[in-house]
Amino acid sequence: MGANTNRMSPRQKMINLMYIVLTAMLALNVSSDVLDGFTQVHDGLRRSNANVDQRNSTIYRQLQSLAEQNPDKGGTWLDKATAVRSATRDIYLYVDTLKRQIVQKADGDNGDPDNILNRDDLESAAVVMLNPGNSRGRILRERIDNYRDYVLSMIPDSVQRGNISEALSTDQVTRRGTLAPQLWEESRFDQQPVVAAVTILSKLQNDILYAEGEVLSSLLSQVDAGDLRVNELNAYVLPASRLVMRGGKYSANIVLAAVDTTQRPRVYINGNLLENGSGLYEVPTGSTGTFTYDGYLEVNNGDGSTTRRDFTSSYTVIEPMATVSATMMNVLYAGIDNPVGISVPGVAMGDISASMTNGSLVRNGDSWVARPERVGADAVVTVNANMDGRSVTMATTTFRVRRLPDPTPYIAYTDAQGNVEHYRGGRPIQKAVLLSAQTLQAAIDDGLLDTPFEVQSFETVMFDSMGNAITDISNGAAFSPGQKQKIQRLSRGKRFYISRIRAKGPDGTTRDLSPMEVIVN
Repeated sequence: MGANTNRMSPRQKMINLMYIVLTAMLALNVSSDVLDGFTQVHDGLRRSNANVDQRNSTIYRQLQSLAEQNPDKGGTWLDKATAVRSATRDIYLYVDTLKRQIVQKADGDNGDPDNILNRDDLESAAVVMLNPGNSRGRILRERIDNYRDYVLSMIPDSVQRGNISEALSTDQVTRRGTLAPQLWEESRFDQQPVVAAVTILSKLQNDILYAEGEVLSSLLSQVDAGDLRVNELNAYVLPASRLVMRGGKYSANIVLAAVDTTQRPRVYINGNLLENGSGLYEVPTGSTGTFTYDGYLEVNNGDGSTTRRDFTSSYTVIEPMATVSATMMNVLYAGIDNPVGISVPGVAMGDISASMTNGSLVRNGDSWVARPERVGADAVVTVNANMDGRSVTMATTTFRVRRLPDPTPYIAYTDAQGNVEHYRGGRPIQKAVLLSAQTLQAAIDDGLLDTPFEVQSFETVMFDSMGNAITDISNGAAFSPGQKQKIQRLSRGKRFYISRIRAKGPDGTTRDLSPMEVIVN
């Protein structure tokens, strides 16, 4: 149903205009003609109120009929309409009670608002409405405020909301010739003749019925306005994954989707609006793993409301699937931690498990560490993946287990630029640099392995002027005082040897290393 376009009729507008003119005339002089004019406006308002109430009842019966035909669709709107009618009836009857009390104050207990005798009484309205002891005027203002806020909460149309807010406004009023604003009730009932006060209340009832009618019309238009309209049906295949491993299972949902090509939904991903408007979500993949994202779709309904649907999904990023390996280099070193990369394309890292013979294989984040035990025996790595709730063997790889190669001994020193250098012999080295070094070290640092060894002992061999070999032994990695004294006495161009070097590796084995020649510069 379309949105309600009914507004105040020309006759209603004329009644309102007459009310404003007569109020202005009353401020100048309360003559019998003015009082007669108020009486005519009051009579017109009574008839108008009856007509508006009849129209509202007709709209309400339409809602009842729709709710009977389709309780799921119309029942909610009928419940709201019933609540609005009840709230309107309460405040309407309360205003009737105030009119009767004002007239009875002026004409006695038998006073009739439709037949006022003392129409020019200027005190009765103020006594009834502004008496601090009962605060009827304040109570009426508060009830109007509550009713206005209540009905506005049910109307989405901004024009209708503006009209109702204006009709039921209780803002303070600054009268001409005064500086301080007056409360709404004081501006309406202070020094007002009885007929004017009753007319004001009848006009208020008319505004209340007008507000009720706007709400009922809005509710009627919303009975099916929240339904989504579609003009195109498409079949879609939604696979759980486009990448399936042998031994796995391909699964997909085949659905019929209805869309409105004239009104695309707004798509929000992780709180951000998808700008392309087509619903295509693209994101760069900078790292591997499983990534989850969520969001929601919003589409406007015909009644101005919004329908929202939440969703959650995920995707898995894998490394490129081409693999190149040199089978002759499948080597692991016994007794140390060997880093190993294991991945299965299309399977999240958390769903991968692996085991190894001849040693241990332990996960370390997204990588693995293999530690073989026996040299000469192969280590076989078996990789399994969780596919649809069952473990599937993806690959087995055989590695040869070798002993760590022997390290190279060296003397570490710092050059003039502050860089750490390794002196391995065979070329001249300054005596000052040589004397600043404290220890002899050894390591495998060929660019593939970076494995330090612990030097346990070594000896230096020097020659005196007679050609006799003089040896000094160090029981550790540090140069002994005797060795340093002899190095100090060496002249330029002399050389000595470091031999019988023993070093222990991280695999627990002790090695005898090749000697190194040191040339003093």
